[in-house]
Amino acid sequence: MLKMSGQLLLAIALAGPLSGCKDDATAPYVEFAGGGFIFNYRTANHYYGFVVRQKKPLPEGGRLEARFEVPGNKPEQVVELPIRVGQLQYVFQTGDLEGIVKDHPYKATLRILDGTTGAVIASYETTFKSAVDQSALPEGPLVVGPGYQQPQ
Repeated sequence: MLKMSGQLLLAIALAGPLSGCKDDATAPYVEFAGGGFIFNYRTANHYYGFVVRQKKPLPEGGRLEARFEVPGNKPEQVVELPIRVGQLQYVFQTGDLEGIVKDHPYKATLRILDGTTGAVIASYETTFKSAVDQSALPEGPLVVGPGYQQPQ
């Protein structure tokens, strides 16, 4: 009968799962972890955005570029963030928007760009819909100031 020491058994047990930890080239770099429309009634700001969570290491020195479809046939809004080693989550949002339509799918695209050439390494796309039409919201802020005083 074969006898093994506890240390050898531990080494074999750890080597099995670790040997399968190879980087899968087809796995996505990121996944959409959340997002949607924000209507801040107090300040009358209207925008949308999303959060992405890293699934595998992003290329060092690269950039993340979010492109947002905006209402009213206006040019899309673009937001870029640098890739930071150790950062696992990134948040992107548009500036204030006008004319948001209920249940219209607004496209959001995230591209991973090479830091040197600007070449697209990967691209991911999703859509967001507003549950409220902007025409149903107040046109101006309901309150002002740090204490949320009512406007005069």
